[in-house]
Amino acid sequence: MSTLTGRTEVATGYRAGRTLPVRVELVRQLKRRRTLVMGAILFALPFVLTVAFAIGGAPGARNNQVTLMDTATSSAANFAAVNLFVSAGFLLVVPVALFCGDTVASEASWSSLRYLLAAPVPRARLLWSKLVVGLGLSLAAMVLLPLVALAVGAAAYGWGPLQVPTGGALDAGTAVRGLAVAVGYLFVSQLVTAALAFWLSTKTDAPLGAVGGAVGLTIVGNVLDAVTALGHWRDFLPAHWQFAWADVLQPHAEWSGMVQGASVSVAYALILFALAFRGFAGKDIVS
Repeated sequence: MSTLTGRTEVATGYRAGRTLPVRVELVRQLKRRRTLVMGAILFALPFVLTVAFAIGGAPGARNNQVTLMDTATSSAANFAAVNLFVSAGFLLVVPVALFCGDTVASEASWSSLRYLLAAPVPRARLLWSKLVVGLGLSLAAMVLLPLVALAVGAAAYGWGPLQVPTGGALDAGTAVRGLAVAVGYLFVSQLVTAALAFWLSTKTDAPLGAVGGAVGLTIVGNVLDAVTALGHWRDFLPAHWQFAWADVLQPHAEWSGMVQGASVSVAYALILFALAFRGFAGKDIVS
């Protein structure tokens, strides 16, 4: 490009929108070891739980109180719901933080970020491609777990209705649709973690710092949510609504908790994504 004549000249054939296509970035990220390891862990979890129930025996009610965990071996749908329940608080946070927090910082740590921008890939285009791929892989991770759990649960416990701990049951079709809604809500509720990790990834050259920072602050949110003395202030914590998806797996689905949780997460996420793009636009790239 040249500005000697007072106007910007663009090389013939150059199109900013064609630089770093999403499909190219997706292939790059899919080939990385951390993607394969994370996928293997999520794939293995249903098998681990099945072995645990086989060794320890089927869970049962305690103190005359039936929980979702107590119904884990009732059907494939129950088993899938339990897999989501045990992983929603932490395990599903990790791939979101990893895929969104490692993406820009890793390029900086490899000293390849400046070469991407010199291609020249516009900064907003680079961030957009990496964000789309990071969110896509995060969603894929959340979909993988219940799909494998349904398959494993069907083989181990049979295909049947979802037994609701509070009483009643949902037929298999309704239960699967409810699980799909639950996965969708989990993805939306984790947008705040994705945005935090992505913002940190644009601020540091250390991938572990971005990933660890996002996971650490998520844990802090869980701790604060446990402080009942905060009262209604906890409503502003994304962690307060992380299990609201369970309300859809009821004979009469309740949506208010998911609406509030999604609103809180999206509000925080939009602010953090805006900070990431704004900050990166004027950042001095030296690595």
